[in-house]
Amino acid sequence: MKLAFQTDDGIGTRANLGVIVLAADETLEHEFKRMIPDDGVALYVSRIPMAPDIRADTLAEMEAKIPDTARLFPAVAFDAIGFGCTSAATVIGPAHVAAAVTSTCPGTQVSNPLTAIIAAAKALKTRRIGFVTPYVADVSAQMREALQAAGLEITSFGSFEEGDDRVVARITPDSILSAIENVAAKAPCDAIVVSCTNLRCLDIIAAAERQLGIPIISSNQALAWHLLRLAGIRSKRPEFGQLFTL
Repeated sequence: MKLAFQTDDGIGTRANLGVIVLAADETLEHEFKRMIPDDGVALYVSRIPMAPDIRADTLAEMEAKIPDTARLFPAVAFDAIGFGCTSAATVIGPAHVAAAVTSTCPGTQVSNPLTAIIAAAKALKTRRIGFVTPYVADVSAQMREALQAAGLEITSFGSFEEGDDRVVARITPDSILSAIENVAAKAPCDAIVVSCTNLRCLDIIAAAERQLGIPIISSNQALAWHLLRLAGIRSKRPEFGQLFTL
């Protein structure tokens, strides 16, 4: 017996979002699921292979893998797709990331954490930032240069200087909060940026903002916010920081 059925518009009745996530990332999906509203906003994830060591040369290698990774998304009309690696987006360059994604998903808006952080700083009207990273020195240096080229002044900086992404995923939220406090104490700033999608920042953002009286911008928070705003979703979630009130 052939059964009758009906069809509808699927899950993404308000928006379809995609995120390319590093194979080694253990944090982005967990945090995104909390920030993306479940009322008609569909979130699809595709994993991209990466080398275990986070260096400029291994990060650059991912550019060639982006089109095939994006090809693994379902055949839906995407409102926005994010490339979920701050350091690789910096090394490859946002324009090259976007070109690689749209070579497979033409006409889609594309973001990445670097672009999202810059957009977040602009939306928050911040110029002087404290900057926290987990990266080895040369990767952090490239990120600092990219942020400064976008017009941001880095007044203080600190890094965990860890090259193993599995270790980065296990840096405790309390350690991240302490790093934010230490960087904020070095020099006056309008906001603190915490870079890396594998750092578990979401649970300490609101507490750090209350304590310091300035916005905290993290890679996952900024990327989720930017993708939602690109898709026209303006949900306000103050529990995820001042950025999510804009």
